[in-house]
Amino acid sequence: MGEAEVLFEVRDRLGLITLNRPRAINALNHAMSLAVTDALRAWATDPAVDTVAIVGAGERGLCAGGDIVAIHRDAKAINDGGPGAPAPLDTAAAAFWRDEYLLNEMIDSYPKPYVAIMDGIVMGGGVGVSAHGSHRIVTERSQIGMPEAGIGFVPDVGGTYLLSHTPGELGTHVALTTARMGAGDAIVAGFADTVVPSADLPALLDALRTTPADEAIARFATPAPESELAAHADWIDRCYRADTVEEIIAALRAADLPEATKAAEDILAKSPVAVKATLRALRNARRLSLAAALNVEFRITVAALSTHDLAEGIRAQVIDKDRTPRWSPATLAEVTDAHVDAYFAPLGERELGLPV
Repeated sequence: MGEAEVLFEVRDRLGLITLNRPRAINALNHAMSLAVTDALRAWATDPAVDTVAIVGAGERGLCAGGDIVAIHRDAKAINDGGPGAPAPLDTAAAAFWRDEYLLNEMIDSYPKPYVAIMDGIVMGGGVGVSAHGSHRIVTERSQIGMPEAGIGFVPDVGGTYLLSHTPGELGTHVALTTARMGAGDAIVAGFADTVVPSADLPALLDALRTTPADEAIARFATPAPESELAAHADWIDRCYRADTVEEIIAALRAADLPEATKAAEDILAKSPVAVKATLRALRNARRLSLAAALNVEFRITVAALSTHDLAEGIRAQVIDKDRTPRWSPATLAEVTDAHVDAYFAPLGERELGLPV
């Protein structure tokens, strides 16, 4: 029997969670999400635990996201149809998302310091178990992003909330292009709080065993590097303020800057319907709490299972790895309001149902 996919240890006053699938960059699955939830629930009322921290095993990162190969199986089964095809809400993917989003909200409202070590790669579901924490640590190795539009999906795990609350339009740029953020970017964008050199992480974790989180982190904190995103805020804010993807593309092209031209090309390579649904979700989330945004994201992700583009995007990027997805609709012009509306359809009695 192999080692557990999540390890839990109490070190003096520290409850330590280690995501333990290093060969998969600690990609999160349903069982892992449930295990973390159970541990957090127990430690919340345990007087022996003052602080909780989460780290990733191996050298590559905290967590590369959700287990999208499993999600692909459900999406493909629905798209292939037939008498045995499951309803989206009855899939393993929907069950995973429901519990994952409940975990994301639990982290946000956790009653004790929750220290997320966002070292290396932190994508998608990895953001969900880190960026809602009370103390979010990045390093010189951090690469943080929400890559969902690149697989025909929409940012979830509270990503629409985080991305819509960045300064200006930085989050819109990150969401539509799937750009990765380094340490300085993540702090400016509100995804992280403090830089600690990766070499000092073992010492930080050791200090957290007996020292209050704020004091321990301050001991190892270093100044944040310059943010590349912030350096481009002028054209990003100007070009992304529009409320349609077509207008954003036109503004990026008109900016006559290499970076803006590349951003337009990056967006056009993504699923047309996914980027339109993403933009609507971001604009809606600006006025929502995290819990309300997660409720909407559950509608979106369940609906995405029935779309061609989620199954096709995962196929192209992860299954066959040919990197040539055939999107449908194939162009922004072919995406109708009805296509986008379908992502936001109410789920009746089976909503996520977080109180808002």
